[in-house]
Amino acid sequence: MRHSAATLARLLAERAPTLVRELLPNGRRDGTEWRCGSLAGERGQSLAVHLGGTRSGVWADFSSGERGDALDLVAAVLYAGDRREAMRWATRWLGLDDNPAAPTVRRPPPAARPTETDADAQARRGAARKLWLAGMPVKAGSPVAAYLAGRGVDLAELGRAPGALRFHPDLWNGESRRAWPAMVAAICAPDGAMVAVHRTWLAPLPSGGWGKAPLRDAKMTLGSYAGGCIRLWRGASGKPLAASPAGETVVLAEGIETALSVAVACPERRVLCAVSLANMARVQLPAAIGTVILAADNDSGNPAARRALDTACQWFLSQGRAVRLAMPETEGRDWNDVLQDETI
Repeated sequence: MRHSAATLARLLAERAPTLVRELLPNGRRDGTEWRCGSLAGERGQSLAVHLGGTRSGVWADFSSGERGDALDLVAAVLYAGDRREAMRWATRWLGLDDNPAAPTVRRPPPAARPTETDADAQARRGAARKLWLAGMPVKAGSPVAAYLAGRGVDLAELGRAPGALRFHPDLWNGESRRAWPAMVAAICAPDGAMVAVHRTWLAPLPSGGWGKAPLRDAKMTLGSYAGGCIRLWRGASGKPLAASPAGETVVLAEGIETALSVAVACPERRVLCAVSLANMARVQLPAAIGTVILAADNDSGNPAARRALDTACQWFLSQGRAVRLAMPETEGRDWNDVLQDETI
């Protein structure tokens, strides 16, 4: 029995709290809404999904102007707007046919033509670049170096600070209505252009050193970055990502600290940061990359996170690449936790 788009949208809306955890596992509940940064699923506030009432399943991305119902959300997150594919997925996910719901490969959004580029997106990209230029290279003794050292990442072991990271001494934060020192990371599109920045606001610790600023959201992104990543470490080849040697192995981690922990432990590997678990299933790599190692957090107790990780595995397997999963043995821990244990 085939179901109409309206019926599927209504049934998805009835399960909105479960649906958003499936599609956008890095978001968080804010009253009657589920909030995240964008359709890429990173943490933030721009995208809101209603979780109940007469508007259950209705969503809007206030940065891009995109909006729709629960079925549109499936299409936008998983299938670059293809509602027909979204209907097939929804039918399986809702258990309305006999086929089990399998991990779905998230498709990157199609490249926009210049005449179709959203003006707000261009403004955010410009703001991200301006912010990046206002920063300065990370040096020994800087708050960024001290913050990373407190997380067990000694940049001296790498011989230099990654060029993707910068220090901003006085970066405005909207939540606290004041400026803080911050670590700023460049997020690059597949073609190498910088499209967004990741910000980590910092503050001195009472015990000495530096840590994250006492904010609800001490980490935020500026700009859309679906399919992009932070290029933290080039590994043994020393070549840009676009010039990766044939068959090279790349390590892809979710967060900056985790990725840097891998770089310290395995400096011969090329290491990238996906910024969010949802975007891990969208990162686009050169054809030369033969193997992808996913340096995953151990979120085995979180079914939504596990499904997102499975989606990332399927994404790279579908491209003919070998995929390996590296995960700490203890639930709730990541590779930065492991590194800190070793440096105590």
